[in-house]
Amino acid sequence: MTEPLRHEWGLTDTQLGWLVTAFTLLYAAVGLPLGRLADVWRRNLLLTVGLTLWSGLTCLSGFCRSFWQLFAARLGVGIGEASCAPAASSLIGDLYPPHERARAMSIFMLGLPVGVSLSYLAGGAIAQHYGWRAVFYLAGSPGLLLALATLFLHEPPRGRSEAGEVGAARRQGSPIRLVLSIPTMRWIIASGLLHNFIMYAFTFFLPSFLVRYHRTTVQTAGLVSALVVGTVGALGMLVGGWLGDAAKKRFESGRMLLAGSAVLLAAPAGLFAMLLPAGALCAFMLLQGIALFLMYTYYATVYATIHDIVEPALRGRAMAIYFFAMYLLGASMGPVATGRLSDFFARRAAGALPLTEHFRAIGLHQAMYLIPALTLLLAAVLFLGAQTAPDDMGELRSFVKRINAEGAEGKDGGGREKNERIGGAMKHC
Repeated sequence: MTEPLRHEWGLTDTQLGWLVTAFTLLYAAVGLPLGRLADVWRRNLLLTVGLTLWSGLTCLSGFCRSFWQLFAARLGVGIGEASCAPAASSLIGDLYPPHERARAMSIFMLGLPVGVSLSYLAGGAIAQHYGWRAVFYLAGSPGLLLALATLFLHEPPRGRSEAGEVGAARRQGSPIRLVLSIPTMRWIIASGLLHNFIMYAFTFFLPSFLVRYHRTTVQTAGLVSALVVGTVGALGMLVGGWLGDAAKKRFESGRMLLAGSAVLLAAPAGLFAMLLPAGALCAFMLLQGIALFLMYTYYATVYATIHDIVEPALRGRAMAIYFFAMYLLGASMGPVATGRLSDFFARRAAGALPLTEHFRAIGLHQAMYLIPALTLLLAAVLFLGAQTAPDDMGELRSFVKRINAEGAEGKDGGGREKNERIGGAMKHC
């Protein structure tokens, strides 16, 4: 809907980028308290409330009559959506054992490429024939029905899928400090920042890039984007989950190594796609499809690694901290930075001439070269995280064994003291 919005309200690429940033800023700001809530409250109820809020405000976005009204609506959508990742990932960690989590996370995260694909397919066609407002009505309505379904999700005990009673944190202290004290978690947070910067910038401006540079219609841009991002991305997600579990069996840090290798190969594929001349749409789809297939392996492998290094009592907040960083500094900056670069290069290309659509196409094309460059940096961060992962996984395994041993002693007569100690640690956490 970016091009219809831009033409109707006379927006710049920077303003378009801020519509994404409005969502991500509030998403990041409320993520930490909602992460804490996911560790102590019923997670299915948290999902119900969040889903109702973000779906309802999506529908209301269609009634906006100015940039600032839509900006405010997007702020509210961010608040609702921030409830999803901490609650859902915490549930998955308790429903599936460690050796199956990458595949479970890949199925859960299919919502991302499939949702993006549906938004491109439906959004492009509906925006072209019925206007962009109708897209918001269609996008928000199903979520209001799904909110009822989440009420009936099973709420498992925390730590159920581990080898013993692990409801307590390993150490006492601030949960944020405890999470950030894990070296691999710090590398994962840095990787999330870069990955979200790249993916939000690319997926947001891809339809505009196709319309301006490759001269497609809005509907065709939606179809191409759906195939490249949605269909291919979904395959990458599933393959990444399956290969991630297989790699974990061979190497302790196999999931992180797989993610780093895939991202490293994605960088040249994305670069060659940008080097293609205008109109080479089939070649662009092939090369960019390869790049996004590889980029989407990130989600299942890295999200599963978080569960491998963080105990259940902290997983909701660990995901909230991770999402806070990658949305506040990654997703929120990606579209705005790319939009500002696009405006800068467009004005430089135009010089003293009027800023026509031709120069806007040049500006956006040049700005998109930022994406493969940052992809290389992302690969380096993932490889560094793979170096620290084995030690952090070993620490969590040792903690589980110690809790198991204490549990066995408790059954022989010390159960009351052990339960009081764990309960106190959980309360402090």
